[in-house]
Amino acid sequence: MRKFRIGLVINPVAGLGGSVALKGSDDVAEQALSLGAVPMANKRSKMALNELLPHKDHIEILTVNGQMGENACRELGLDCQVVYHTSAQTTAQDSRQAAEILVAANVDIILFAGGDGTARDICSIVDTSALVLGIPAGCKIHSGVYAVTPKAAGRVMAMLASGEMLSVADADVMDIDEVAFRQGSVRAKLYGEMQVPSELRYIQNVKMGGKESDELVLQDIAEYVIGEMEAEQTYIMGSGSTVAFIMQELGLDNSLLGVDVICDQQLIHTDVTAQKLLGIAQAIGKGLVKLVITVIGGQGHILGRGNQQLSPDLIRFIGKENIIVVATKTKLKALEGRPLLVDTGDSELDDELSGLIKVTTGYKDHVMYPVA
Repeated sequence: MRKFRIGLVINPVAGLGGSVALKGSDDVAEQALSLGAVPMANKRSKMALNELLPHKDHIEILTVNGQMGENACRELGLDCQVVYHTSAQTTAQDSRQAAEILVAANVDIILFAGGDGTARDICSIVDTSALVLGIPAGCKIHSGVYAVTPKAAGRVMAMLASGEMLSVADADVMDIDEVAFRQGSVRAKLYGEMQVPSELRYIQNVKMGGKESDELVLQDIAEYVIGEMEAEQTYIMGSGSTVAFIMQELGLDNSLLGVDVICDQQLIHTDVTAQKLLGIAQAIGKGLVKLVITVIGGQGHILGRGNQQLSPDLIRFIGKENIIVVATKTKLKALEGRPLLVDTGDSELDDELSGLIKVTTGYKDHVMYPVA
């Protein structure tokens, strides 16, 4: 019986810039490492590959040496064939060349780990000529070629490996200008399409850009959140336009795409890294810090997309009961019944955060919405 053939490409520096507030990894990997960033792409890839262990006798993995695929397979006990070799200092060109070899090898699907930049690299070679699926590991994940979480990517792969019939759909590959992104401006652009397994439970939508059009609703949300802020209570303000509107109503500067800290409605820290955020919270004390976050339009993520500064350790320290989620009902309705999503990189924490959560949708107006 023919084995299911998977082409695996991991961008080992994907997501490095997120936790240290660089908002991307393009051309800043060395800087991110110098600031204390910890590579997570291989860990996230192993979360996906772990779902394939029950099918290991029925799959064949073609991959790149070292951190671009081979190591993750070996550590899990998955047999693999190295078809492309790179040096320890990997580049985007390695992803492109590996993809070219995998297409020529006629693999059944290319499984790759990274962010929007990696998706662009794969798309420049693959286009719609081969089936692909992305393991989310980058800072920016606007593209529709990624699974909602690493484990979800693995589940889709397991379905394919076991012979389940899944539909195939074209998905947009989007990316933004990281230089403009770091200056607070989002300029998203369509770079092409790739074909993905169309399993709607597990594949994310393209991120909806732009600001909420209903300013009155945003004012209601901001007025309520501000009115509920307690004296001497510290608030970590997440990224996104809805949270930015609250900061605007407070009259405070805001790093739209970063994470800020306020106390007594005054800005005390701006665009903070993951390590510094945890230190700030621990110095203040448990129960004295709250987190304000919003929903990514179109996708539904509240953690793990664009706010990697909010580390699992920080979220555990704050506690689910001190997380304030804000979103308009328009944004929630656009999810068409799909749950909110958390992808912290810690599967146990993701499970702990699942269930119903209160979302502030207006002035003294809330809905209970499921988190998965």
